Order: sequence, then C-alpha cells, then structure tokens
Amino acid sequence: MITLTWLLIIALAAGVLAVVDGIWRLRARGGSTVVGILEIIIAGLFLLSLFLPGIPFGSLVLGIATLVILAVALFAGGRTGRTLTIIALVLIVIWLILVNRWLIIPGIN
Repeated sequence: MITLTWLLIIALAAGVLAVVDGIWRLRARGGSTVVGILEIIIAGLFLLSLFLPGIPFGSLVLGIATLVILAVALFAGGRTGRTLTIIALVLIVIWLILVNRWLIIPGIN
C-alpha cells in the first residue's frame, strides 16, 4: 500500500519532468545524447526507488544524482528549452530539503 503524501507528489513530479526532459534531449537535433540517456536512466531509477525497496541505491542518493545530471543538462545547452530542466531542478531541490528535514513544514514532512 502506498500512502500519497506531498513529498511523494513532489518527487514524482520531479522525476517525471526529468524523464521527459531527457526524452526531449534525445529527440532534439542539436541535443547532447549522452546527457539525455544518463538523465533518463538516473531519473527512471529515482522514480523506481520511490516504490520499490530493492533498488541498490536509495532514493536520496538517486535524488542527488538526478540533481547533478539536471545541472549538467542545464549547462550542456543544445536546442532544447531550459524551462523544463529548471522546473525539475527546483522540484528536486525542494524534495531534498524537505526529505532531509532541513526545513520542517507541518503537514508536508
């Protein structure tokens, strides 16, 4: 049974946006394919780690890896827009801050 919480919704939105951004990077003509492939793999593992306990790395480590690959994708450039990358980056940062309890908001964490 999965409990639907605000942290899960934020993590799902960030992971899905990162996967979509990776797909857009692969489909763009001038996009960097290596960054797109890495982004899809890492964000996909991040999404799986939210639901499956058997993923070798925890969701926290994969969240940080997704944050790093999104930052690389932001500066890699290409013909893709940066709006989706920035939104996914902000959502991952918010999720990391809330899941580590660096900021406590009653009702969210």
